[in-house]
Amino acid sequence: MQFSESLKKNEQFRFVYKNGRSYANKYFIMYVKENGLDKNRIGISVSKKVGNSVVRHRITRLVRESYRLHESVFNSGLDMVIIARPGAASIGYEEAESALLHLAKLHHIIKIYFYND
Repeated sequence: MQFSESLKKNEQFRFVYKNGRSYANKYFIMYVKENGLDKNRIGISVSKKVGNSVVRHRITRLVRESYRLHESVFNSGLDMVIIARPGAASIGYEEAESALLHLAKLHHIIKIYFYND
């Protein structure tokens, strides 16, 4: 990730949960809060309810890669937390990418919105 860092500490996640805005779709919930920096920070949370460790890590990789490839269209200065819902256990890359961009559009945090059919 060239423009972004990861949220790692529990208090960073809790701050975004408490003070950020959230939108959800079938696969993910996204919380967004401005951070006052010139870069984005992203955190991904996948609970044990979603699946075993293989499934959880796969979802994490899908979300991180989807974000990485579209990082340049996101506004900067944001803390984002993406929570996977149980329905995300069986999705592919295209669905993860579409769901992530859909939530970004709802939050109005992308410069250009495009949709791959």
